Amino acid sequence: MILVFIEHKNCVLNKTSLEAITAAQSIGKDLGLKVSAVIPCDKGDCALAQEIAGYDLEKVIVAKSDKLGIYTPDAYADAWEQVINATSPQYIVMSHTYQVRDFAPKVATRLGREVVGDCIRYKADGGKIVLTRRIFLGKLDADVTIGGNAPYFVTFQSGSFRGDNAVKGSAGVETVDVNVGDIRMTPEEPFQEAKASVDLTKSEIIVAIGRGIKSQENIAVAQQLADALGADLAASRPICDSEWLPIDRQIGSSGQTVAPKLYIALGISGAIQHIVGMKNAGTIVAINKDSGAPIFDIADYGIVGDLFEAVPVLVEEIKKAKG
Repeated sequence: MILVFIEHKNCVLNKTSLEAITAAQSIGKDLGLKVSAVIPCDKGDCALAQEIAGYDLEKVIVAKSDKLGIYTPDAYADAWEQVINATSPQYIVMSHTYQVRDFAPKVATRLGREVVGDCIRYKADGGKIVLTRRIFLGKLDADVTIGGNAPYFVTFQSGSFRGDNAVKGSAGVETVDVNVGDIRMTPEEPFQEAKASVDLTKSEIIVAIGRGIKSQENIAVAQQLADALGADLAASRPICDSEWLPIDRQIGSSGQTVAPKLYIALGISGAIQHIVGMKNAGTIVAINKDSGAPIFDIADYGIVGDLFEAVPVLVEEIKKAKG
């Protein structure tokens, strides 16, 4: 069995958990393992459980305790330890969120196991999986195998799998009462890395700019395209380092990792640090004057030319198409 963690706040889903479902379903298919979801909650009639039951899972387990209404690592660790001991899973699959980074190592340590975290992909090999992690700020990929006895804890980087690829189905819901011990902390508001004006991980369309935009004043050209498409504006690191756009708009290994349906890269050469943050976009369109720019290696569509000539034409055609 594979257990997949469903993260939520007041029964409102953190959609990266759908990416974890996709990953777990894929691993389950390759290894011949069934997948169940686990939702820590203080309600026996957790509304989120019915939503998750709409996916192709063996069952949805609601780990219920009055102390699970607000996240604390003590409570979540107690709940997870009991669910794992009761179900004996082979793998525990999670998205690599702040919350998971907080409690997953605690659970793994209690069981004498380790966590292989922030993975970007996997491959099946001889009934087990080989996991790939990025190291040295995305310059190298490292393949990791897991030894010892199960369960194996694995977390995947946001954007490594697409949440909308999670296979739909019908699962039963099972509520399990768990015993939670003393809570040794008083939780505050959830930590946020930045007070972002937009969460780019939830964007369906992104227009991103790089050095090719030349000046801060020229960002207006990209904004026109974003407005026409109903897209969010993002950037590569040099743009944010120059403070032309806020740091919360940065895409890449030191910024946000995104997987929109459409990603348009304007004047971005395609350094590996940027590519790791957007390579899982559904469709990638690149506009760059340099025909040898690495961005074209991963682009589905490419325009070799001046973005200041190409973008106005695109905006005009989009407006015509909209009528």
